[in-house]
Amino acid sequence: MDSAGFVHSSFYRFVSLGDPAGIAARLREMGGQVCGNITVAPEGISAAIAARAEAMALFEAQLQQEFDALFDGVQFKHTACERLPFTLLKVHTKPEIVAFGVPGVSGCDATDTHVSPQRWRELLADSGTVILDNRNSFEFKLGRFRGAVDPGVAHFRDFPAYVEAHRDEWQGKTVAMYCTGGIRCEKTAAWMQTLGLKVAQLDGGILNYLEAFPEDAAQDWQGECYVFDKRIAIDAAGRETGTTAEAVFTDPADAWRLARAKRLDPAVEE
Repeated sequence: MDSAGFVHSSFYRFVSLGDPAGIAARLREMGGQVCGNITVAPEGISAAIAARAEAMALFEAQLQQEFDALFDGVQFKHTACERLPFTLLKVHTKPEIVAFGVPGVSGCDATDTHVSPQRWRELLADSGTVILDNRNSFEFKLGRFRGAVDPGVAHFRDFPAYVEAHRDEWQGKTVAMYCTGGIRCEKTAAWMQTLGLKVAQLDGGILNYLEAFPEDAAQDWQGECYVFDKRIAIDAAGRETGTTAEAVFTDPADAWRLARAKRLDPAVEE
């Protein structure tokens, strides 16, 4: 991490938690110089946070020291920022760390479906692979992996219906999924395996892929990656692009998303 600038860190882990409220309370106490969003639920934890590099390193080390079992094997995905992408630290407790819309499905249930960024490149070149974008359609339109399929969904909860509609034609193929940081694919993979599908998910998502190939990610990644903070979007090198929320949310149905994006960055209104 660049000790002189700001660092965005995203991470998640699906693990059974007996006291989400207690963990959330402790995270609020530890927050200090960190800003962003952390969600704690009975099924695990997820976060998108930012701070100066030295403060982030200290916070992540403290997380691993205090919650060693919870953070065992967690992958912290980092991108450098020219400015803080969040204003405050918010720690939420929710029923799920990502709402899927299918009762009884947890990311804790999947057998290992992860593939490395290096293996992902091989899958992109394999004609027998279905490259499936597990994000909302507005994110796909902004940027995607070459050859990827857009499910055309407006919400993550709409994704299962798309999979159900295509499950028969996908039998015998590898369905290679990706999302921004990996968390949506984690939960979807567990359910898709119950449908008899062969699933591969990009470990750590787009963010991990861009970090793994800082020099030539653009040969496979086309366009920009939407991020849910003040930066709005980053390019294949992980840099803020200057794309505005107004340029992303052009559909009147996404007016609420535009309003949410503006609330993330009050300075824009000044």
